[in-house]
Amino acid sequence: MFSAKVMHHRLAPKKHSFWYNVFMFYIDLDELETLDKKLRWFSYNKFNLFSFRDKDHLQLELKAESGKTKAESSQISNLTSHSSTKQQITAYLKDHNVEIGKGKIKLLTNLSVLGYNFNPASFYFCFDENNNPLCAVAEISNTYREMKMFFFGKAELDGNAFKKRTQKHFYVSPFIDLDDFFDFNLVIPTEKLEINIDDYDKEGKRFFISTLKGEKRPLTNANMLRYFFAIPMIPLQIMWLIHWQAFKLWLKKIKYHPKAANQNLQKDVYKPYKNQLN
Repeated sequence: MFSAKVMHHRLAPKKHSFWYNVFMFYIDLDELETLDKKLRWFSYNKFNLFSFRDKDHLQLELKAESGKTKAESSQISNLTSHSSTKQQITAYLKDHNVEIGKGKIKLLTNLSVLGYNFNPASFYFCFDENNNPLCAVAEISNTYREMKMFFFGKAELDGNAFKKRTQKHFYVSPFIDLDDFFDFNLVIPTEKLEINIDDYDKEGKRFFISTLKGEKRPLTNANMLRYFFAIPMIPLQIMWLIHWQAFKLWLKKIKYHPKAANQNLQKDVYKPYKNQLN
């Protein structure tokens, strides 16, 4: 696990900055059941102080119909509602011509805390059987629980980091256009954690900087308790902070985009909001 700090800095149209402390888990998806047995405060798909739940992550069958490809449809046919996150992401990788084989998939994420979870961003780092990096996937979610995946192949691997600038086509913030660009710089976690995601407008100008930096800590019962009491109900706090900062931006009269506006710009979205109302 990592003890970390999140920083957001808006450069335009008005300056606005904040930071807060977080902790995140970096878990080998093959070790979930082992961790369930080893750790008192961790469970896999069961209620506990901290829980990893497959339903909180990629569900290929819950993709907006308009964005579904034939390749993904063939992979979906092999999945069920009980498929694990490892099975889901493996199917997703196959659609991007990556065979994980005997390699490893490690996920940097928040866990459910006392049954509640919200992950603005989770990151899959994938390795071959010799521990060489193969690819990475960013799993970005908004407060409507919609999700979009961003894939990084070997072409985006620069040293020890995956780098890519790509158009969002996703509703992340009511104060950012859906068709602006994410600029990702994902350093593969080791003893240090360093994730950078900046926003660029359609003219190529950077207007938003975000960083996630931290240090590795042992994943032990004692540390899990310590961080729980240091930042209790961290997913709920993150959700609250998002809305609090949005309120501050609204007070600054920054242009606001309602959720219903420009939905034609949303592409390749999983868990689309309309389905959650059915």
